[in-house]
Amino acid sequence: MTEQFDILIAGGGIAGLAAAAALGAAGHRVLCLDPAAPTQTPHITTASADLRTTAILQPGRDLLAAADLWPALADVATPLQIMRIVDAGTGAAVMRDFDAADLGDRPFGWNLPNQVLRHALTRHVQAMPHVTFRPGIGFAGMLVRDDCALVRQSDGAQVAVRLVIGADGRNSAVRQAAGIGVRTAHYGQKALVFAVTHAAPHDNISTEVHRSGGPFTLVPLPDLDGNPCSSVVWMDDGPAITALAALEPEAFSDAATERSAGMLGPLRLVSGRQVWPIISQVALAMTAPRVALMAEAAHVMPPIGAQGLNTSLADLACLLDLLRAHPGDPGDPALLARYARRRHSQVLLRAAGIDALNRASQAGAAPLQALRGAGLRALHDIPPIRRALMRLGVGV
Repeated sequence: MTEQFDILIAGGGIAGLAAAAALGAAGHRVLCLDPAAPTQTPHITTASADLRTTAILQPGRDLLAAADLWPALADVATPLQIMRIVDAGTGAAVMRDFDAADLGDRPFGWNLPNQVLRHALTRHVQAMPHVTFRPGIGFAGMLVRDDCALVRQSDGAQVAVRLVIGADGRNSAVRQAAGIGVRTAHYGQKALVFAVTHAAPHDNISTEVHRSGGPFTLVPLPDLDGNPCSSVVWMDDGPAITALAALEPEAFSDAATERSAGMLGPLRLVSGRQVWPIISQVALAMTAPRVALMAEAAHVMPPIGAQGLNTSLADLACLLDLLRAHPGDPGDPALLARYARRRHSQVLLRAAGIDALNRASQAGAAPLQALRGAGLRALHDIPPIRRALMRLGVGV
């Protein structure tokens, strides 16, 4: 007999697991497929570690709390009270701190290592009565009918569901099966991700240093062997990143220290190095019959301003609101049409803003760098503009 579920989520990354937990907590019978095999949480110095971190902003934290997820994360979440922006492009560096105290008594967000976040989410959904989690099994295809979608798993089994959520990444198999195209922008950039220890404490401040090629971002991590530690995302032109990734550790540490403008003193590489291509990609539609896209299946953005996962959580929040307001068939065409209307325009606007910020961060010509520094001063030093910008970034 064909198994039946209310909702199938393709993708067991952070966004997919969060969706499974939130939808399961709302009472839906959820199946989450993840083609990746389950892994243990490795130490940051091991070769298999995911060195990236994610800042969960205020609305995302509230969403996870409503799904009873936050208690499992609170102990490993580092409050992000200040976002420090440094423009070191020309002349004396321009440094401005954006303090969450301007907006209220809560931090902008909370930093969590991706590997810790995913491990905690996996354990949580595995214990939920309304969620079936199948690691090592992926989405292989679907046949859409009026009342359901028949989904073929990678192990050959078939399930019947009323809604398929594609949360399966930038090369989404669900999106392709639904016949939805994408618009992609290439920047010629790559991101180098690694962890460092440093002499000065980070004081839980996320520091973004701009010069040319892209930002160099230091994100606080817990101390490592008694030393202050940060995860770094270093964006630059592809050939430059390839050359940096090939340097010996000592030479690489020296290069990272120089690129950081010495903000935290000498940096010492304490992990492997991972390289990720940088693109901007937006799906031409966010829905199809019995299908809703979210997260990187719907939008991919450069890693600036903690917008990636938080935009994904906004997708999830919208779906939850619609499902609460319109109980019954989660794949109802009218419900999906409302989701598309609410989210697609917002995603396009957010992607356009991040695209503009990234292109500004790439600027290498001195006049453009001077203009960028002047823009940073203006955005920070006029209080109403500063507060409006922070509200926009946080999503409140």
